[in-house]
Amino acid sequence: MFSVGFALALKTYRILVMMVRGASERVPAGSGVSAGRILAIDYGRKRIGLALSDELGLTARPLAVLSRTNRRDDLRRLREICHENAVSRIIVGHPLQMSGETGEMADEAGRFAARLGKEFGLDTELVDERLTSWDARQMAATQSNRRRNEPIDDLAAAILLREYLEKTQSRGQAAAQKA
Repeated sequence: MFSVGFALALKTYRILVMMVRGASERVPAGSGVSAGRILAIDYGRKRIGLALSDELGLTARPLAVLSRTNRRDDLRRLREICHENAVSRIIVGHPLQMSGETGEMADEAGRFAARLGKEFGLDTELVDERLTSWDARQMAATQSNRRRNEPIDDLAAAILLREYLEKTQSRGQAAAQKA
C-alpha cells in the first residue's frame, strides 16, 4: 500500500512528464497540484507585499514590496509581474478581524481582488490573512539579513501563500485518499 505522500509525488512526476513532453498545458483536476505560479498579495494602503510560488505550487518565496503610487500604476506594475512570472492565479490577503467579521480594510481588499480578477482575467481569491503580519514580524526579528525598519509586507505575503499552498496540498491529499 502506497503512502499519501508517495501518491502525490507520483502524480506530480506524471504531471511534469506531461508538461515536458508537451502533452498538456493543464494539470488534471483534483490532483492537488496547479500549473503556473500563484502570486500572493498582502494589500495595504501604503504598500503591497508580494510573494510567488514555484510552477508546481509547492513552495512560496517573498518577491517584492511595492510602494503604492496610484491605482493605474499599481495595476500596471502588477500586470508586468504577472506576465514576467507566468502567474495563473492571484490570492489576496483578506484582513478579517479576529472575530471573523469584515472591516473597512477587508472590504477594500475585496474590491481590489475583484478589480484584479476583472482587469487581468486571472482566477483571484480572497484568503484569510489573520496573524500573517504578526508571524512576519516574528520571522523578520530572527533574520539577521533584514534591516530593523525594513517593510515586512513581502514576508506576510509569503506566509499567506505558504498557508494557502499547505491547505491546497492537504485537500489534494484527501482527494487522493478517497480515490
